[in-house]
Amino acid sequence: MAAASASAFRLLPSSFQSKTHKNYHPTPNSFNLRFPRRHTTLCVSISNTNVRTNPNDLVASLLSKVVQTDGGVLLQKEEHKEVAEVVQELQKYCVKEPVKCPLIFGDWDVVYCSQPTSPGGGYRSAIGRVFFKTKEMVQVVEAPDIVRNKISFTALGFLNGEVSLKGKLKALDSEWIQVVFEAPELKLGSWKAQYGGQSEVKLRITYVDEKIRLGLGSRGSLFVFQRI
Repeated sequence: MAAASASAFRLLPSSFQSKTHKNYHPTPNSFNLRFPRRHTTLCVSISNTNVRTNPNDLVASLLSKVVQTDGGVLLQKEEHKEVAEVVQELQKYCVKEPVKCPLIFGDWDVVYCSQPTSPGGGYRSAIGRVFFKTKEMVQVVEAPDIVRNKISFTALGFLNGEVSLKGKLKALDSEWIQVVFEAPELKLGSWKAQYGGQSEVKLRITYVDEKIRLGLGSRGSLFVFQRI
């Protein structure tokens, strides 16, 4: 989102006055427009409020657009575009080396992904959502290098389940991280099993503070994490 900018123009009372009028007192922020034929003076007061939108306002705006959207599934194309615009502006305030920032650690709720099926794979596909209703998507980043992902859901409307992954984090540079996950574990009621094999993701941290973290996947997916 572009930085907020505005100029307020206010006509003073009795705008058209004679220069010799005894009550005329031009202010430092005023200028005079003379009209010789009418021998009048227009006094206009200008307040210049060219103030850049601050990170707190951008964070609040972003969260208002993505919270309670089922990770972005409920958003239309134009709304995804609006999210991207706010993210683009917020990224300008990112710390210099986010990978080294201790704020990346903690418990995070995955509140948005520009490709809503990316977190959760088949469970979050159009068909998967018919059978599995997502309750939460959480990522825990533990110092110094552990990442735990968990998706909790209700299967067939009555059976509680979850898929969890544990991975090891590796910093690739000052912004990019790589996480290699072990095979996922599936729980359905009291039954659980491990399936599949290892997986790997790369993510660029583009912003982090006390409330949110932004990530850009190697395939272009945009993630918004909210601290729990």
